[in-house]
Amino acid sequence: MEEQADELRALMQGTESSRISRPNSHKTRIIAITSGKGGVGKTNLAVNMAIAYGQLGKKVILIDGDLGMANVNVLLNIVPQYNLMNVINHQKKMSEIILDTEFGIRFIAGASGFSKIANLSKDELDYFANEFASLSNADIIIIDTGAGVANNVLQFVAAADEVYVVTTPEPTAITDAYGIIKIITTELVNREINLKLLVNRVHSADEGKRISERIITIVGQFLNYKVDYIGFVYDDPVVQASVIRQKPFIVVNPTSKPAMCLKHIVGRIEKTDLGSDAGVSNFLKKFLGGKKSR
Repeated sequence: MEEQADELRALMQGTESSRISRPNSHKTRIIAITSGKGGVGKTNLAVNMAIAYGQLGKKVILIDGDLGMANVNVLLNIVPQYNLMNVINHQKKMSEIILDTEFGIRFIAGASGFSKIANLSKDELDYFANEFASLSNADIIIIDTGAGVANNVLQFVAAADEVYVVTTPEPTAITDAYGIIKIITTELVNREINLKLLVNRVHSADEGKRISERIITIVGQFLNYKVDYIGFVYDDPVVQASVIRQKPFIVVNPTSKPAMCLKHIVGRIEKTDLGSDAGVSNFLKKFLGGKKSR
């Protein structure tokens, strides 16, 4: 994408403002980050994107929605004592399970039973809904979903304002990215899903554009669905080095190519308007498939 490449160069030269304001009135933007397969860097991008938002002065909450193989806390070097199940079970309030981090964002650990909240009684659902509503003071909520198409992944995808599908140039990752988009668009046929493609570990802007165009064309041709390209992130040794150190790469090396890519992507996201059904209360309603707590 020539536009992203040009703007990245501007960012690296310090010619773009470090703070981007959103003109519309406050409403929490909820982003789900997903992928068709593991190993494409989805969680790493979710963590670093959250921090990039925090560096803009935004109030950010990162939720680990990978309920089977949760590892956001590993990248943040945090050991959570409580998670969402403690709220569901009335053991804790939401304010008691949210963890502050040294990176300017807040973190909520997921739980394997979170997808079962639709089966709660009215009183239990009222309690959870009220607690979840307390997150509405955040500007951004980023949910790192599991890879693949488990039911809870589709629930997060259906409820989020925007969904970013992460892929890499590897043929298997491209195939799996198409696969999860196909499942999302067929299983959630009655939902308006705002799908965007993010190509990770590219070696050039042209490679990112080429991969995205291939997937977008196939999705349009065979699924009759529009997917947008949100951008690319360069492959760089700083990413793996940061994982080993358990320090996000946007903190370890904020001027590295991957860090600048994510800052650019966040800037692009911030320039897009939120839909009328965005926000925490509508997220919960959509997550429950229309079931109301009251």
